Amino acid sequence: MANEEDDPVVQEIKPKQQKVELEMAIDTLNPNYCRSKGEQIALNVDGACADESSTYSSKLMDKQTFCSSQSTSNTARYAAALYRQGELHLTPLHGILQLRPSFSYLDKADAKHREREAANEAGDSSQDEAEEDVKQITVRFSRPESEQARQRRVQSYEFLQKKHAEEPWVHLHYYGLRDSRSEHERQYLLCQGSSGVENTELVKSPSEYLMMLMPPSPEEEKDKPVAPSNVLSMAQLRTLPLADQIKILMKNVKVMPFANLMSLLGPSIDSVAVLRGIQKVAMLVQGNWVVKSDILYPKDSSSPHSGVPAEVLCRGRDFVMWKFTQSRWVVRKEVAAVTKLCTEDVKDFLEHMAVVRINKGWEFILPYDGEFIRKHPDVVQRQHMLWTGIQAKLEKVYNLVKENLPKKSDGQSGPAALLSGDQRVQVAKSKAQQNHALLERELQRRKEQLRAPAVLPGVRIKEEPVSEEGEDEEDREAEEDEEPMDTSLGGGLHNRLANGLPSGRAAGGDSFNGHPPPGCASAPVAQELRAFVEATFQRQFVLTLSELKRLFNLHLASLPPGHTLFSGISDRMLQDTVLAAGCKQILVPFPPQTAASPDEQKVFALWESGDMSDQHRQVLLEIFSKNYRVRRNMIQSRLTQECGEDLSKQEVDKVLKDCCVSCGGMWYLKGTVQS
Repeated sequence: MANEEDDPVVQEIKPKQQKVELEMAIDTLNPNYCRSKGEQIALNVDGACADESSTYSSKLMDKQTFCSSQSTSNTARYAAALYRQGELHLTPLHGILQLRPSFSYLDKADAKHREREAANEAGDSSQDEAEEDVKQITVRFSRPESEQARQRRVQSYEFLQKKHAEEPWVHLHYYGLRDSRSEHERQYLLCQGSSGVENTELVKSPSEYLMMLMPPSPEEEKDKPVAPSNVLSMAQLRTLPLADQIKILMKNVKVMPFANLMSLLGPSIDSVAVLRGIQKVAMLVQGNWVVKSDILYPKDSSSPHSGVPAEVLCRGRDFVMWKFTQSRWVVRKEVAAVTKLCTEDVKDFLEHMAVVRINKGWEFILPYDGEFIRKHPDVVQRQHMLWTGIQAKLEKVYNLVKENLPKKSDGQSGPAALLSGDQRVQVAKSKAQQNHALLERELQRRKEQLRAPAVLPGVRIKEEPVSEEGEDEEDREAEEDEEPMDTSLGGGLHNRLANGLPSGRAAGGDSFNGHPPPGCASAPVAQELRAFVEATFQRQFVLTLSELKRLFNLHLASLPPGHTLFSGISDRMLQDTVLAAGCKQILVPFPPQTAASPDEQKVFALWESGDMSDQHRQVLLEIFSKNYRVRRNMIQSRLTQECGEDLSKQEVDKVLKDCCVSCGGMWYLKGTVQS
């Protein structure tokens, strides 16, 4: 011990990165797996008798451990690339680990072998040698361990290995490439400003390039006068990248119209680039931009009044912002009652974006910017989707009752104004005139239908054009209101009633996945929508309408502003496109007391994909059109009966994996399992 304490520490080497181990199961039923070798390896590692400490409890090598190693020390010049729609999206990498097979089980096998040899040698020597004489031994007690010795022991290789072996395993759940959760995580690799207009690293002025090539020396920087930390001149602001300029301005001003922001940035700045940058640091409220909560309250910060963490503050401020998207007035006591935050924190939220009015409450600080709403409908639609997600999260956290929530179609409340009695009378008269014109047109159309003679099946009537202008105008109005008549015997009826969903049904009562346009979708919109539907059902063969709408909203979020799909897609248009793409609606008999919403009860499946599994999938879907849940043996017997005795287990597993999920020993169609 004395020698160890006198020995100085020359150098300490610490690991730069923690080691990661990944344990994966081995498919022992695979024909390429050698069972005899697996049993031999398990026997060498654990011995003949297995216990709780055995590496392979099944007496078979059924798992493999992979250990990480640092492939490179400098990861600053590496990035993950994703190429989509002619654009290259780059994500910087902060660490790269390479997983290699770990052969620690061979060390255990060698240790077992040495123990057996030592035991055999000890047994032989005890039989051959005579018993040795008893010798006197001296017992010595070691001194208490010093701090320096304890530190050396803690940093030793044996101690680190022991600590690493005692670390518990964490079970992971694997999601496949085509799973919706994987698709959702893959969206984070796409840049929101995907057109490349705002890429400030590639759009530099000559002076900025010169500053990057020849930065000022530290001596010159020290000579400059130091300004207060919260003060930044406009000249200094103009030297920063555009994204930093927008972030600093919004962080200081809190609420700003888009026109004011453009005037502060200067006339030479592109408005499209500013639109892309502002959406990263602010949210749209009543046509104005309000800085995001996580910009004001970073992750590791807390409230100066109550010490509440930043996550709770961001959630409470988001609730205040969302309330202002529904109305121009907010009551502080109601916000405090819902968020359970102290009065000072709630008052800070409101002072960021509102002014107090005596005996009325807090009013939004800026007037409604209807001009921005009219000029940029694609941005409004994207912000509406974000607010819908925030509203769903707030409803879950604060247990808000949906019936008591105000309902808005576009996510942005209109300007609040007081109407006089005469103005209300004028508005009522204009609405009555509009309704009267619609009723007159509908009555005229019905009279023409009653006067029209009966048409025999298979006979087409040719009508001569009318020369009068008034009658031409009435014909054009009738063509807009009525559907084209198909007098063929079977084709038209079959097309309109495919899968029980008439394609000619009016979409006036449908909800829209986007800003609702007047009229039907144009040909480019229909082509884009059909391409999305076909690609989605090629990846996931069975989808509910609710899940399809969620995937469509994710697809919209990845598209650049101004895309044709932002023109507005109704639920009826989406369903008709699904049916036209070769899919069918599966009428799953849900239980009477089901908690599934109407959109979750509408199940669509790809009927024909052109592969060998079409027949198997069609038989499976027919089973689920009569049963909500089915056991595997019933599916196996029905598939064998319909498709022949030579149906392999792999083919059954494939069709079940494509269309179904298992829960509690029963199989359900995807999206129909109720928790």
